Amino acid sequence: MDKFTLGIAQLAPVLGDLERNLALHEKILREAEGQGVDLLLFPELSLTGYFLKDMVPSVALTPRDSRLDFLKRASRGMAIVVGFVEESSDHRFFNAAAYFDDGKLRHVHRKLYLPTYGLFDEQRYFAQGDKLRAFDTRFGRMALTICEDLWHPATAYLAALDGAQVILCVSASPGRGLRPGGTFANAAAWEHLNRAYAQLFTCFLCFCNRVGYEDGACFWGGSEVIAPTGEALVRAPQLEEALLTVTIDRREVQRERIANPLLRDERLDLTIRELKRITRELERILRARAKGTR
Repeated sequence: MDKFTLGIAQLAPVLGDLERNLALHEKILREAEGQGVDLLLFPELSLTGYFLKDMVPSVALTPRDSRLDFLKRASRGMAIVVGFVEESSDHRFFNAAAYFDDGKLRHVHRKLYLPTYGLFDEQRYFAQGDKLRAFDTRFGRMALTICEDLWHPATAYLAALDGAQVILCVSASPGRGLRPGGTFANAAAWEHLNRAYAQLFTCFLCFCNRVGYEDGACFWGGSEVIAPTGEALVRAPQLEEALLTVTIDRREVQRERIANPLLRDERLDLTIRELKRITRELERILRARAKGTR
């Protein structure tokens, strides 16, 4: 399918209330269905809220939990991405995003980079994901990322090299660095990051951020979709709930990759060789430091 309609649900989930959030998702799914959405994107931890702290175990779900069945059923009509707390078989908890389509759970991404600075404390409550995989969909090859993942350039780089034509980023980004005009510094930074990744890796960058307030933090919204040219196709208002729709034409990826063959010219052999050299050098430094402390 060269063209499809992407929906972005910029919502304000209720902290720790799984049942109310499931009902909210169901309501938005009905609205999106009426607008002809093919793929609907919800924000990071959309089923639970963000600042969960000790509530993490009580809202965690396994991929087979019956409470996800309505999402599986709804995905027979449209593909759906939601954010949730995943409990693994060994009872670890992950900040995760799930991709449902055709009545099945098709892919789960576990957040790779857990911020633990400033107002963030994710490593205290979550385990780190350990893999990034692009995956095939009826809309083309995609990759899922979660918020802080995209503040590390290697994530988008790996996704693009793995064949992703569309990078989906679900986010729960609180506003930081309030500027005199009432805008947030990190909101401007996200716009720069999204545009840079879309242009550098000649892909669509679909960013879904939440809104609302939790624990004194304000989530700013500003969800957007950036084309491979770096053009913003759609952008949501800040601080307000919204359901956006936009047409994605994957042929734009082909056109831009022909015009700017950056991925074609990428030298994986050079990258791997230099990463190995840097790793060896860091290991040598660490060994030297360890000897010096004895």
